Amino acid sequence: MNGQAPQHHAARVEAAIASGQAARSALVASWRRSSRLHHLDPSGRGLPKRLTEAELRAARERIAPLLAAAQGAMDRLYQAVGASGCCVLLADGEGVPVDRRGTPADDATFQSWGLWTGALWSEEHEGTNGIGTCVVEQRPLTIDRDQHFFTRNTLLSCTAVPIYDHEAAFAGVLDVSSCRADRTDAFSSLIALAAGEAAKRIEADMFRRAFAHARIVLTPAADGQCGGLVAVDADDLVIGATRSARVGLGIGLGIAPGSPLRPVPAADLLGGDVAHDHLARGQRAVLQRALLRAGGNVSAAAKALGVSRATLHRKLKRFGLNH
Repeated sequence: MNGQAPQHHAARVEAAIASGQAARSALVASWRRSSRLHHLDPSGRGLPKRLTEAELRAARERIAPLLAAAQGAMDRLYQAVGASGCCVLLADGEGVPVDRRGTPADDATFQSWGLWTGALWSEEHEGTNGIGTCVVEQRPLTIDRDQHFFTRNTLLSCTAVPIYDHEAAFAGVLDVSSCRADRTDAFSSLIALAAGEAAKRIEADMFRRAFAHARIVLTPAADGQCGGLVAVDADDLVIGATRSARVGLGIGLGIAPGSPLRPVPAADLLGGDVAHDHLARGQRAVLQRALLRAGGNVSAAAKALGVSRATLHRKLKRFGLNH
């Protein structure tokens, strides 16, 4: 705990809350929620509560699409940080880890700290911490050592990133936790970057799975990087968009998170050059594949694409495809 006595940490937390710093500090605001809203004592010593095995199975079933999409990204993230004494946790929207990666030699240590599947890491139960505070604030954050609310958690460093599903709704948290005293600020920055990239990969995989029969278009961001993903159907309508795409393109205004996107003409939404480049190439390729698979039968190809025969004829003529 950076050499501080338990009584000193608890007193520092209470003093910060009493001073009114919550209005200026997100950390103190979280401490205040932990104390005043959830009635937790920073000097509390009880270990995190855990779900029963049946409750954990049910929690995993509720977020099955997220679990399936996260496997590869969690493996790669763990390969990057595991040798440095870190574990990787995937938590649901309630702050309960439902999957993890960790070095077997460190398992006993992490389990003793409650960094394990089924533990309740919401702010309601554990006060300020990486997973629970990320659930509340839904932004990437690091809760480092004595930034935790409970004194018993002040040996931990936790970096958490929110994950959003294919309809831009908050789905869970990807967390990298360590209880090593030698974790540096520079290494914490690298962990935050790696966790953020892993979360983006998970979101992209969930999105592609949800819109498996649509064309996926990358939307540009101001810095030239990928700004998000949109799904375009066979009629050139945008039928889905990731959270970052909704923010970047200005759609989603007035659309509640978790709601399906009202279909939008792709050309109207993406703009001339972007729409023309992405959609023209994508459509031509889709049409050619559909025709080949149907042996040149336009009716069969139209049925496979989910469009009318007349619509397909118009598209074939537009792209100069013989049939």
